[in-house]
Amino acid sequence: MNMASMHSTICILSLFLILHFSTSHASSFTSKPTSPATLCNSTPFPFFCKSVLPQNQSATIYDYGRLSVRRSLATTSNLLSLVNNYLRFRRGLSETTILALQDCQLLLGLNIDFLSNSIQTIDPTNTLQSSQAEDTQTLLSAILTNQQTCLDGLQSTSSSPSIKNSLLTPLSNGSKLHSVSLALFWHGWVHETKKGRWLTERKQIFSDITLGRNGHLPLRIPRRDRKILERGSGRKLLQTDVDGVKVSQTVVVNPDGSGNFTTINDAVAAAPNKTKAGKGYFLIYVVAGVYEEYVSIPKNKYYLMMIGDGINQTVITGNRSVVDGWTTFNSATFAVVGQRFVAANITFRNTAGAIKHQAVAVRNGADLSAFVSCSFEGYQDTLYTHSLRQFYRECDIYGTVDFIFGNAAVVFQNCNIYPRLPMQGQFNAITAQGRTDINQNTGISFHNCSIAAADDLASSSGTTQTFLGRPWKEYSRTVYMQSFMDSLIDSAGWNNWSGDFALSTLYYAEYDNTGPGSVTAKRVTWPGYHVMNATDAANFTVSNFLLGDNWLLPTGVPYHGDLL
Repeated sequence: MNMASMHSTICILSLFLILHFSTSHASSFTSKPTSPATLCNSTPFPFFCKSVLPQNQSATIYDYGRLSVRRSLATTSNLLSLVNNYLRFRRGLSETTILALQDCQLLLGLNIDFLSNSIQTIDPTNTLQSSQAEDTQTLLSAILTNQQTCLDGLQSTSSSPSIKNSLLTPLSNGSKLHSVSLALFWHGWVHETKKGRWLTERKQIFSDITLGRNGHLPLRIPRRDRKILERGSGRKLLQTDVDGVKVSQTVVVNPDGSGNFTTINDAVAAAPNKTKAGKGYFLIYVVAGVYEEYVSIPKNKYYLMMIGDGINQTVITGNRSVVDGWTTFNSATFAVVGQRFVAANITFRNTAGAIKHQAVAVRNGADLSAFVSCSFEGYQDTLYTHSLRQFYRECDIYGTVDFIFGNAAVVFQNCNIYPRLPMQGQFNAITAQGRTDINQNTGISFHNCSIAAADDLASSSGTTQTFLGRPWKEYSRTVYMQSFMDSLIDSAGWNNWSGDFALSTLYYAEYDNTGPGSVTAKRVTWPGYHVMNATDAANFTVSNFLLGDNWLLPTGVPYHGDLL
């Protein structure tokens, strides 16, 4: 047995023991009242947990779980009030500090929503349907991500000591409390079948859904909207299959004034708020052209669909960057938060260039969102898969350093990954996954994708090391399955972040890949690196990792649920 195989065997055994321990303890926790000390030992922060749960009492894990989530909500509300006060009296604050505080304002507001929804779900019952448990675990995972993003943003600014002293400690303690809430939820409400899923092969067959003609989504266009689309380039959209996605209203964006709006932002503002399930998508058709706009899809815009005329035809572009004073979070050309968002046939660009370092083309924090036949173009930090559940199909993604990053549960399927030529002295890292907690249901999965050098890298005379990823956070999780890797991939496969940070807690894995860069004989021998078998790989498919069969069908986005 070689060293890599030995590490893989040890880690699989360790994973089995951890999961067996979690499952058996979950059963004992739920059967009778338990002391806080016993419960807290099952969380990542036992001493902190014991300081917040009432002592000298015994109750069920459900009682303590509800209490912890409620305390998370109260703590978040207090933090948001503190941030709002700083923004209300902002005299003397630097512009970067104000931007970081505004990021926190948005993220903490989302956390209040997520915690409130979680309380509504767990308050009435000790038993949840598997889909309800998955939804709540997703929200509690995103709460931790949002808190960490706020913390990271403030730490990277030149904030005054008074702001850092008053915010960083409560933010850090808030993250620990959220982690305790997530752990108690995991042990109490998450189904035993979910906990055992990582060790049990699920043999299910799902059909592939195909796109309509010309690569567009199949759409059902209401008769009243067809006259709008029959003008000019809107005619192309009508050539698609009319069976499929339900659309409630269609508007056209065209800068020449022939559509309903001349800007994308005006069309987004016109979309109804909090559309109910079953009402259909508000479809924004963006005709070919270059749109120099910073577009944001806010949290109250549900079921919004945006379709362009194709990659390099409909282009949304900007050039914000960290070097020019923006936070990474707010450097995005296109940002989406509203759940159930779908985009197709659009190019998203950040043209700041490699010299401007972090410069995001798209930041996605929209639950149950999907992009199909889109292109994402940038250098460092191109695509920020920030949080919640996301799916990308038949997309092209260009970048250099950490150009696919974040802490969503995300699957890339049939996508083309194009590392570009970085600045002199830099290496390429395709991913920097940001999972901070062992109980978060997040990670990056590449399935049936292709990795090849972009034209500038392919034609360069120098040597650029290109890695599959590196661990941005302690429990970083990324897998590549049944994908093609060209010779540009370094034989080690993966790179470290700083010394031995996260090398034993990360989960990096490969399964059944092809191409000259896929050979695993000289891969890293970290404890957290694995060459998976089919049973383990099945956990990271669309059907299992995203539960995509529950939500992708109504989008009309094509997908394959299982391994090929």
